[in-house]
Amino acid sequence: MKLFAGNKAEVYSAGVETHGVNPKAILIMKEDGIDISNHTSNHIDEYVHIDFDFVITVCDNAKERCPFFPTKAIKFHYNFPDPAKATGTDSEIMEQFRTVREQIKEYCRNFVAENLN
Repeated sequence: MKLFAGNKAEVYSAGVETHGVNPKAILIMKEDGIDISNHTSNHIDEYVHIDFDFVITVCDNAKERCPFFPTKAIKFHYNFPDPAKATGTDSEIMEQFRTVREQIKEYCRNFVAENLN
């Protein structure tokens, strides 16, 4: 999202569980010239004090388990496949990561165009 939002938004990322940053995600993002190797896996509870404008959930599990935010945030949801659960050969798994990366990029590009004018 940061890539497309630029200075139009302050972007946070968190989950309902923390698992660390997947090494395959780091490799796939590096293919696009984006270094996420220093990113952290943050829990949503770290951000309950922030009055968000938007909250975007990216999987059905997160949507169902996302805590209530006492905020005026507009909520969006898109259920991306979880590439960490992909099966097959290493090549097939990496291709699933690439596919999801492209889906997320398209979603973010559209979100910024439609909501951050």
